[in-house]
Amino acid sequence: MHEKRVTRAYHRELFGAIALYTVLLMAAIRYGRPMDDGVLRTLVLASPMIGFGVMIWAIARHLARVDEFIRKQLMENVALAAAITAGLTFTYGFLETASYPKLSMFTVWCVLCGTFGVVQIVRKLASK
Repeated sequence: MHEKRVTRAYHRELFGAIALYTVLLMAAIRYGRPMDDGVLRTLVLASPMIGFGVMIWAIARHLARVDEFIRKQLMENVALAAAITAGLTFTYGFLETASYPKLSMFTVWCVLCGTFGVVQIVRKLASK
């Protein structure tokens, strides 16, 4: 029962943070891009990071609420995903020297999130 309650709270907090990020991102794109250069434009364009910070806060709260076994599993999955992402991005860096297109740094975050999801699924299936 505790695990379900903790998971529901985590999902509420995380999806709320993602919603905040999305709203701030859309506003930053809509209003920040056409603004004249300056401090205000920089602040508007960086404002989605508020939502990102709230996501980190939600994840940290979740880690503090779960038991040590789940915490250990999550940390191992994050470490594996980070290592795989590092290998993929490092490899792509070499491919860029062979005229592959340069990718935005936003791509790394997408790869990390996707890799984390795959690691979670593979490890869950392997433990059955």
